[in-house]
Formats: sequence, C-alpha cells, structure tokens
Amino acid sequence: MASTLLSKTLLVNRFIHSFSSLSGNTQIFTSVFSKKLFQFQANSTNVAYNPTRRFSSFMASSVSTHRAQFSSKSFTTDDPVVSPDWLHSNLKQPDLKVLDASWYMPDEQRNPIQEYQVAHIPGALFFDVDGVSDRTSKLPHMLPSEEAFAAVVSALGIDNKDGVVVYDGKGLFSAARVWWMFRVFGHDRIWVLDGGLPKWRTLGYDVESSASGDAILKATAASEAIERIYQGLAVGPITFQTKFQPHLVWDLEKIQENIAGRTHQHIDARSKARFDGAVPEPRKGIRSGHVPGSKCIPFAQMLDSSQSLLPADQLKKRFDQEGISLDSPVVTSCGTGVTACILALGLHRLGKQDVAVYDGSWSEWGAHSDTPADTAAS
Repeated sequence: MASTLLSKTLLVNRFIHSFSSLSGNTQIFTSVFSKKLFQFQANSTNVAYNPTRRFSSFMASSVSTHRAQFSSKSFTTDDPVVSPDWLHSNLKQPDLKVLDASWYMPDEQRNPIQEYQVAHIPGALFFDVDGVSDRTSKLPHMLPSEEAFAAVVSALGIDNKDGVVVYDGKGLFSAARVWWMFRVFGHDRIWVLDGGLPKWRTLGYDVESSASGDAILKATAASEAIERIYQGLAVGPITFQTKFQPHLVWDLEKIQENIAGRTHQHIDARSKARFDGAVPEPRKGIRSGHVPGSKCIPFAQMLDSSQSLLPADQLKKRFDQEGISLDSPVVTSCGTGVTACILALGLHRLGKQDVAVYDGSWSEWGAHSDTPADTAAS
C-alpha cells in the first residue's frame, strides 16, 4: 500500500512540478483538490478490479452509437489520419477532443509533460502513455484493463459520441499507439494528426503555452482514476463505455502459436540492425534477434521527411517489397508495442483495419530464455 501511495504521489507531483514550474498554476491545482471539486463517488457503474482477468466484458454491451457531426468538412473513418488544416478548421467543434500523446525513448531525455506545457495545440489534453497502462505488468506501458481505460478516458471528459484526434511531438510516433488503444476498446472515432505538432507549427497554426486549470484537473483525475482501479476501489462517473476487440491485441502465447501455424504474417517495426541481431537491444536483459518467420519493415519507412504517413501507393509498394500480402492477416510488433502501431496505421490506410499488435513485443519475447530467436547469422 505504501509503495502504491508513493507511486501515486510521485505521478501527481510530476504534473504539479511540470505545470507549476512553467506557469505558476500551483494555486489552481491546490484549490481544486482542497475544495474537492472532483470526487469519485460510488454508483451503479463501480468496478471491482480482478487481477486474474485482464480484460473483462463489464462494459461490452453499452457503446454509444451516437455520431458527432462536424460542420466544416465531411469526415469519415476511411483514413486513419487527418491533416493540420482539417483539425484547425474543426478545432472548436464541441464533439471533437484533442489529445497530446507525446512519449519519447529514455535516451532522448525529453520530458513530454513539460513539453506539453511549453507548447500544445489549443484545448488539447495530455494523455500519459506510460501512466495509462497495466499496473500488474513489469513490461513498459502495456495495455490497461477495460475498466482502467474507461475510467481514464471518462476523467478526461471524453464520451463515446466524441471524435478524438491524437498527436505527438515527434510528428508521428507515439500517437499511433493511443490510436490503437482506443480502437482496441471499441472506439473507432479516433484519428492521428498527420505530421503531429511539428507540422502544425510549420504551417503557422497557434499553440498554447500553458495548461488551463481544467486541463490540470482532468489530467490529475485521470491519474487518480487508474490508481483506484488497480487498487480495487470504486471510481465514477463512467461516461465512456468500452467494447474490447480481442483480435486487435496479441500476447506471447498467440505469437508462439503463429510460429507453428503461420496464420498471420508477422512484421517487426524495429530497425534492421536490431531485427538482425547486429546490435544489442537498448534494454538490459533482452536478447537480440527476432521472432522466427517474422519480416522487418522499420516504422520510419512508413513516413515521409515531414514525419507524415506516406500516400497509399507508396505504402503498398513498401509492403509489396517485403512480400506482405494485403489479402492475408497481419500481426505487428516492435520493441515495446509503440512503433508497431505505426505499421498498423499504414496498413489501415490501405484498407486493412484488422491488424493485430503484439503488445509485449520484443521486450517480452526477448526477455524469455525459452522463446526462439533468429538472427541474420542463424
């Protein structure tokens, strides 16, 4: 209990330090919690967390079918990305929510929360990729339970009727992971901002340089919600209903079965050097190499020089070069399940909307001594 409390305190302090050190919002933050304006109340949607059941069907039957109406332009789910021009035209639509899902590799030494505070798209809320994760797993940022995801998204003020646009600070990197997470939990009204914050700024669109009291409140409420779920405590109100899509997420056992059955084409998004085992893995204790039978298409090959998703014809050419058939099922993986989602995004643009992602990816597979691994020399 003490370690959990410390973890929660550190995460809250992470928000306080990042926000208050740059904009002096500590008073807003403190007043919100001293007056208890946001409280979790027990109600009919309370959830008791079951650690032996990662995904439940608790909310599976009540996804809203309402569709947000955007007035500026027609909007469909055919393409998984939207342009900065489109987002700018529709930014003030009430049923459109924007999330900054920036996340960086540890060796980049970049703080996504502080960068959000320095500059973010007006009205965007911060989505913590590391924080919105399975607290029972030792692997980084694994997919949380349905209950946890619903509680976090509800705390952020997102409903099933809402369209969601997600972006990141690199152009197109971690945003694809959050796009995939929403789809795993049954929300298809989710799109990635093509080129992310860098392209938005290059086009001259405004950014905000401080977080509002509402943004701080929602971010902290989301952190509190997921902590309570994994402590087995009640949360509420739940405004976002999930519908788990099991075919979109694979575990280690599914990958093992696929080595023998070859029902799915397996694509690895890591660099060719890591795939071949020519360089050591960045995480300690992880073997080099790749899953037998998998093919390598580094995620960067899905993007152009502006970090935007390639046009469909160029994407298809790249998959064709590696012998990937769009007529057969696909599962993708990478190091920790982040850039594998960029491959899924590219395949979605080509009309392949059922691509699975191996959540644990090489961080899980390579950590096991009894899982087979091939290298270029083997």
